[in-house]
Amino acid sequence: MKAVKRTKRYRRLPPSKKGPRATLVSRTAPSTAAVYSDVSDRQWQLLGAAIVLVAACLRFYHLDLVPLHHDEGVNGHFVTTLFRNGVYRYDPANYHGPTLYYLALVVTKANAFLFGKAGLSTVAIRCIPALFGTATVWLILTLRRYLGTYATLGAATLVTLSSGAVYLSRYFIHEVLFVFFTLILAVAALRYQETSRPAYLLLASASAALLFATKETAIISVVVLGLAYGCEVGYMAWRRAGDKRLDAGRTKPPLRHSPGEQPAVDSGRQPTSRTDRIGVWVVAVALFLTLYILFYSSFGDNYPKGLYDSVATFRYWGKTGTSQDLHDHFTYLRWLGQAELPTLLLGLVSFAIALREGRNRVVLFSGFWSLGMLSAYSLIPYKTPWLALNISIPLALIGGYGLAELYSKVRRMKRQWMRVFLVALLGMALVISAYQAIDISFFRYDDDSVPYVYAHTQRQFLDLVARLNQIAARNRTGLLTNMTITAVNYWPLPWYLRNYPHVGYFGHVVPTQEAVVIAEESQQAELEPRLGDRYDRLGSYNLRPGVVLVLYVRRDLAR
Repeated sequence: MKAVKRTKRYRRLPPSKKGPRATLVSRTAPSTAAVYSDVSDRQWQLLGAAIVLVAACLRFYHLDLVPLHHDEGVNGHFVTTLFRNGVYRYDPANYHGPTLYYLALVVTKANAFLFGKAGLSTVAIRCIPALFGTATVWLILTLRRYLGTYATLGAATLVTLSSGAVYLSRYFIHEVLFVFFTLILAVAALRYQETSRPAYLLLASASAALLFATKETAIISVVVLGLAYGCEVGYMAWRRAGDKRLDAGRTKPPLRHSPGEQPAVDSGRQPTSRTDRIGVWVVAVALFLTLYILFYSSFGDNYPKGLYDSVATFRYWGKTGTSQDLHDHFTYLRWLGQAELPTLLLGLVSFAIALREGRNRVVLFSGFWSLGMLSAYSLIPYKTPWLALNISIPLALIGGYGLAELYSKVRRMKRQWMRVFLVALLGMALVISAYQAIDISFFRYDDDSVPYVYAHTQRQFLDLVARLNQIAARNRTGLLTNMTITAVNYWPLPWYLRNYPHVGYFGHVVPTQEAVVIAEESQQAELEPRLGDRYDRLGSYNLRPGVVLVLYVRRDLAR
C-alpha cells in the first residue's frame, strides 16, 4: 500500500479591516504577544508560581527580625486597642485610614483563635503587608494578556526582587496596601473598558473605596491615573492621525495584512444597553459609598463624626504636605537611582521605546502613570521613602516590557558573543536587585545611609526590650511591674510593652518611685538627682539616630 505523504496545514489569517496597524492601535485588542507565545500554559503556570513563591519567601521570612519603626509602633497601638477593646476612631490630623487596622484585626483574631495569647504579635500584624506585597506580584501576572508573556514575567520579577517592595512589604504601614489597591483599580478599569462586564466595574469601585480608606493621598493617585489615561488616549490619537497622513501619501494601496501579524483575540466584550450601563454605574457608586462609610464610621460605631473627619483630613494633610521642605525636587530620582537602579533604567528606556513604537497602550499608560507619580511627589515638599513605591511599581511594568524587547532582540542575533553579553547584563541587573533586597531587609535594615531606611529603630533597641522582660520575669511582679517612661521619644516601646498594664508614658521628667524608669540621655542631668541612690543605671540603648534611651532600675530589683 502506497504511503500517504503528510503535509502541514497552515491556517490562513483573516485580513485586517483597518490596515496593517489596526490591531496595534485598537483600544480593546490585547497585545498579540500575550496570546501567541512559545511558552506553554503549563510552563507559564510553573514560572508564575515560582516567581510568587520567591516573592512570598522574601516577604514572609523572619518577620520579627527587624524592630518596629516609630510609625509601625503607632499603628500597632491602634490594632491593640481595636483587638482588646473593639474601639477605633479615625484621627484626621495625624494618622492614615482604617483598612490596615481592620485587616490586621482579622489576622490577630485568627492568630488568637489558633494560638491563644499570641494573637497580638509582630509576625501577625506584619503578615498583612507581606500578604499584599505578594499579592501585588500575583496581580502583575494577570496582565499577561496586555503586556505579553515575557514582559509580564519580567515585570513580576522586577517587583519580586525590588528592594523597596520587599523592605516595605515587611513594614506594618499603609503603603503596600495602598499600592495594591491602586494597581487593582487600574487593572479592573482596564478590563471593564475592554469587556463592559459589570463585575470589573464593581471591582474597580470597591478598590477605589479601599484606596481612599487606606490613605489620604488616594486623591493624588486617582488624579494621576486619570491624567495618565488621558495622555495615553491623546498620544495614540496623535499617532493614528500621523498614520492616516502617511497612508494618504502612499502611491500604492496599503497592504490589507502585514506579514506575521496575529489576529486580535476576542475581548469578550458584552453589548449593553444605556439603561443597563446606568444601572451598573449606580450600583458601583453605591458600593463605593457603602465601603467608604463602613470603614470611616468604624462600622457604624463612629457615625457620623468619622465621615466628617474623612473629609476634613484633606485640609490637615494639605498643610502637612506643603508646610515642610525636607528634600529637593530630585529626591525620589536619587533614591530610585540608589535602591532601584535596574528598574529605573529599564523603565525609562522602555518608555522611550514604547513612545517610539506606539503599540502597547498598557505600557504607555504605565509610563505616564509612573512619570505622573514622580512629578506629583517631587513637587510636594514633604518626602518619605515609602512613597517611592508608588513610582517603582508602574516603572517595573514598563521595565518588563523592555526586558521582553531585549529578549526578542537577543533571540534574533546571529553573533553569539552579543547574546552572551546581553544575557549576562540582564542577569547582573537581576542579581544586583536581589542583593539589594536581601541586604536592606535582613542585614542593613537600620542603616540610615540606605534610601528606604527612614529614621528606623536601631536593632539595639530589642536588647532593651529583652532586658525589661528579664527584670520582670526575675521578680514576683512579672507583667505587673510598674514602669515610668520619661523619654520624649519612646515609640515603638508601647507595642513591645503592650502586655504590661502599669506603664506610664509622660514625655518629661516626673517624680517617681516605680521599679523601672526609662529616660532619654538628654534628661540624665535633670533626672538623676531626683532618683538619688535608690536606682542603678543599667545601660543605654540606641532607639534611632540621635535618640538614646537610658534604663534605670530600683536597687532592690536590679540585683
